[in-house]
Amino acid sequence: MEVNKALEKLFSLHNFGIKLGLENISRFLEILGNPQSHLKTFHIAGSNGKGSTASFIASILMEFGYKVGLYTSPHFVKYNERIKINNVLIPDDYVAKFVADYVDYIDEHGLTFFEVTTAIAFKYFYEYKVDYAVIETGLGGRLDATNVILPLAVAITSISLEHTNILGSTIKKIANEKAAIIKSSAKVFTGKLPSAAEEVIEEKCKSENCAWFKIEDYINLKGNSLELYTEELEIDDWNMPLKGEYQKYNAALSALIIDKTLLKDDYKTISKGIKNVIKNTGLQGRFEYFSNNPDIIFDSAHNPEGIENFVKEFSKEYNKYNKRILLFGVMRDKSIKEMLSKLSGSFDEIHVAQIKYERSSKIEDLQEIAGELNIHVIPELNPVEYIKNFKELKSNTCLVVLGSMYLLGEVKSVLQINNFA
Repeated sequence: MEVNKALEKLFSLHNFGIKLGLENISRFLEILGNPQSHLKTFHIAGSNGKGSTASFIASILMEFGYKVGLYTSPHFVKYNERIKINNVLIPDDYVAKFVADYVDYIDEHGLTFFEVTTAIAFKYFYEYKVDYAVIETGLGGRLDATNVILPLAVAITSISLEHTNILGSTIKKIANEKAAIIKSSAKVFTGKLPSAAEEVIEEKCKSENCAWFKIEDYINLKGNSLELYTEELEIDDWNMPLKGEYQKYNAALSALIIDKTLLKDDYKTISKGIKNVIKNTGLQGRFEYFSNNPDIIFDSAHNPEGIENFVKEFSKEYNKYNKRILLFGVMRDKSIKEMLSKLSGSFDEIHVAQIKYERSSKIEDLQEIAGELNIHVIPELNPVEYIKNFKELKSNTCLVVLGSMYLLGEVKSVLQINNFA
């Protein structure tokens, strides 16, 4: 099977939607010989920061000389971005052969896109003998297809109200879903969490007899600086390739995880892993300057907490520009009204776009929500063409392309194909 036909088949599985549950993936992995059982894994969940934290962990491990598998979602431009070993994308041939070998089983049992992709990742990491695999959850945790592993360490980066139609309408309910990735004997690490979420984590750690490490117990805040202190490790000078104070928390959490799980306390190597996270993992879409003069910034903030983090960082750049423009697209199950409300004060113009994805919010819906807030928005039917035209302005205007990773991936794929980047 050619890779294009394999990918066409995989993407068609989106028609099955999201089917939460572990029965399908467990049965399929048994057919594959349960490759996940042979992996040493780090399992990462969270409303925000899980992709960055997973990438920081993988980068640090690579600097220690390990062969590291990294499984994240979604991809920006190419499907293979989801599955990497030491920042080398899974080969097209491997994906094509896997789909060809198991297409009949996939069809017969109605496997979803994420279930098949997760199985590909586990089998690939096992066959290519990674030392460690860093696995990011897809949605939630309890019934997420990745929740079949027995990890060395679990990280829950943050918890906020998201996917409430699936995960629950309260912080406590969402925390219960995410805390379900905590397994007996795993070490548990958490970022800054609401008290209601911490109560859930504490109860789960007690029931599973897990050691729990809270990032707030190991950091000091001095003005705008963040210092990480453990019995073995001290980091107070962060060479951060990613903008945002919140990324320092993600980096500190990752350093703590490596220290306490693998007893690796060489701060120089850990610091190098943090510094080289983009080079080592290909991390993108986090306050990313896509181009300069005029500045175009890509950011994958896709819920209110992520928007708050972005706005706080963007406020430091705000006065550099004569005009600030936002191009916004998001999934319809997000808290769109709250997100637009938080964004409106930072921009002179807001353009809205519809993403080519079945869960995308439609332009007319975004216009209606904005109207309820008395926010004027401009419909943008062709966001790629708009970005191309904007780049020709050569003015002191900033364009921020923000929202779903699918929006960023959609425009990036076209722009890069046309060598526009």
